[in-house]
Amino acid sequence: MSLWGRVFAAGYDAFLASAERSILADLRGELLAEASGRVVEIGSGTGVNLRHYPREIQELVCTEPEEPMARRLRRRAAESALPVRVVEAGAEDLPFDDDSFDTAVATLVLCTVPDPASALREVARVLKPGGRLIFIEHVRASEVRLARWQDRLHPLWVRFGHGCHCNRPTLETIEASPLQVIAHRRGRIPKAPPIVSPLVAGVAAAR
Repeated sequence: MSLWGRVFAAGYDAFLASAERSILADLRGELLAEASGRVVEIGSGTGVNLRHYPREIQELVCTEPEEPMARRLRRRAAESALPVRVVEAGAEDLPFDDDSFDTAVATLVLCTVPDPASALREVARVLKPGGRLIFIEHVRASEVRLARWQDRLHPLWVRFGHGCHCNRPTLETIEASPLQVIAHRRGRIPKAPPIVSPLVAGVAAAR
């Protein structure tokens, strides 16, 4: 793991604090309240979502491939009242059986996985038929001018953001996956840098 990767993990929660207060915490709480049964969360990071899950879920499996993030995630999981299990695994190769989860969760993670299309195929594979993916992601802007700035600044941002791609058309990637988007809405993350402020949140279902 690079030095910047360790620094990034250490500062991640502080970097997101303003966005959490302005919109993300409420959005997480609203959408994750719908999680049920066995839940798998990809790219759980430091475990920001843990406090938003319903206590009634059967099991929560949090995956995270980056050890500095996983270390913080394990600490939060140990303090949680939820039935949490932490698995160090990438989203493109989930070590779970087919049709084994009722709910999957991806929040601010599809911007960083090396192959989001492959990750979504894996999510679809491990979800039971009719199982749902809950997602909250920053995305490519619909406004042409801002999208151009995302493209221009992408080479710098992907280094600063430790692999975060600011210009991914994530909703379109989900729509092209084996999952079916059943509800979504767009918005903005207040006070975030403009190139990572366009937001999409919603639910997709396994076919």
